[in-house]
Amino acid sequence: MSGIAVRPRSSDTQKAGFGLFVRRWAANPLQMGSVVPSSRALGRRIAALVERSGDEVVVELGAGTGAVSRALLDGGVPPDRLVVVEIVPDMARHLARTLPGVTVIEGDAFALSDALPAALHGRIGTAICGIPLVLLPTEQQQRFVAAVEAVAPGRGFLLYSYCVTSPLPWRTLGLTARREAWTPLNFPPASVWRYRPTG
Repeated sequence: MSGIAVRPRSSDTQKAGFGLFVRRWAANPLQMGSVVPSSRALGRRIAALVERSGDEVVVELGAGTGAVSRALLDGGVPPDRLVVVEIVPDMARHLARTLPGVTVIEGDAFALSDALPAALHGRIGTAICGIPLVLLPTEQQQRFVAAVEAVAPGRGFLLYSYCVTSPLPWRTLGLTARREAWTPLNFPPASVWRYRPTG
């Protein structure tokens, strides 16, 4: 038997991913944040905003069915430099099957110090958040900010959201905020925000 992984056909992957997404949305709408996976247009916008140099990695938090993950790969992030973190076991298994070469971690984005291997701490060029933080209380948002800061000091994170204005109370959270991209081609239309710590 060869050790080479066979990547599923794109159409099969998309169908399986969409079915899984809909099932997870029906089970827990607030955990998903949207009724459909992110579009290719949004994925391309996010991929264009990635900052990474040398041996730094890109970490995607709340990767879902991998729509943004695939856009990051298509946008030039090498598979061995992409780490995806997904707390839902079914989705983590789906990602592991459909993203060969990518490090898939079934873990909690709010406890990144524990979820990510110690060797990656301080080696994160860009963290990307697909978690609907806007739906969480400020205390939980602060916990997320602290979790990212613990493993990527000073780097902040990208957050894609369907809000017209900043989805986070950035001043309260000790962040700077900048809307880096907007795409009407996503359903619903989406923005990409970059947040960095002010300190």
